[in-house]
Amino acid sequence: MTKQHRITLLPGDGIGPEIIAVAVEVLDAIASKHDLKFTFTEALIGGAAIDETGEPLPEETLTACRHSDAVLLAAIGGYKWDNLPRQQRPETGLLAMRAGLGLFANLRPATVLPQLIDASSLKPEVVEGVDIMVVRELTGGIYFGQPKGIFETETGEQRGVNTMAYSVSEIDRIAKVGFETAQKRSGKLCSVDKANVLDVSQLWRDRLTIMAQDYPDVELSHLYVDNAAMQLVRAPKQFDTIVTGNLFGDILSDAAAMLTGSIGMLPSASLGSAGTPGVYEPVHGSAPDIAGQDKANPLAQVLSAAMMLRYGLNEPDAAREIELAVHQVLDRGYRTGDIMSPGMKAVGCKEMGEVLLKLID
Repeated sequence: MTKQHRITLLPGDGIGPEIIAVAVEVLDAIASKHDLKFTFTEALIGGAAIDETGEPLPEETLTACRHSDAVLLAAIGGYKWDNLPRQQRPETGLLAMRAGLGLFANLRPATVLPQLIDASSLKPEVVEGVDIMVVRELTGGIYFGQPKGIFETETGEQRGVNTMAYSVSEIDRIAKVGFETAQKRSGKLCSVDKANVLDVSQLWRDRLTIMAQDYPDVELSHLYVDNAAMQLVRAPKQFDTIVTGNLFGDILSDAAAMLTGSIGMLPSASLGSAGTPGVYEPVHGSAPDIAGQDKANPLAQVLSAAMMLRYGLNEPDAAREIELAVHQVLDRGYRTGDIMSPGMKAVGCKEMGEVLLKLID
């Protein structure tokens, strides 16, 4: 019996429409092989939404996302909208979508592919075999805590304030995602905090330690964030699954991404509670300087579609086939400009998609 899945597409800005078009073609090809049917609904977000409606996240878009099984997002933002007031910028729409869908967990894999190991700025022997999953809390911490703002003191001096705050329930739900993710991988979970300085981090560490009793098959360790950053560069293979708060996760996930040599190859997933559609997107930006020139690398978007199949739609076999096709296209030497190396075959966004389709077929 054919399984049907409703997917909201958010092409966004810059190279977004180009790379999401490739991902849709790949999904259609996979669907025909796995008795699946995808119903796609396209909606506006970011700069494209601002130009059309004056808002970075129209209510119609949020409604479409809520009524779908999963959301596939490409990229948002660009120079054109950089000087708008903060509440009107494309990035505000992204934050509003996360809050509106209750997406509290961000999964950021950083896997060093053997075909691209020379692209890393670290020695091959340091990064070979690296396969890390960073689980970042996404809707709490210092980015959302109150009070926040720029205030004037009694002396007339301006003072900026941001509040790092986590409740037990916020910690417990992201810890649960961390432990369950580690169970699906190698059974090792490293919790990153700053418990030697921050009270909020002490609560974080206390809760992770208590919850570990419910996951005897997971080996839990703790690191302070400064040491974790150093260890990611010194010996990244010691890590498997990392769980951490919003600010620390924002920084460490980007550091882990660069171990791979190209941010243009990395997908991500933002997840909420059961029954809530997740959002799947590449971690790179909208690259407005190459938009419309057929130079974009669509592979991170394609791998984001694979994450959507695995984590959001429970279609692991289809996800695995897409990931295999990506490995095969790299094995055969096809490269877009961002991952190009001597002796490889230079292709554009469209041709990379065509090669993927041939391999899947």
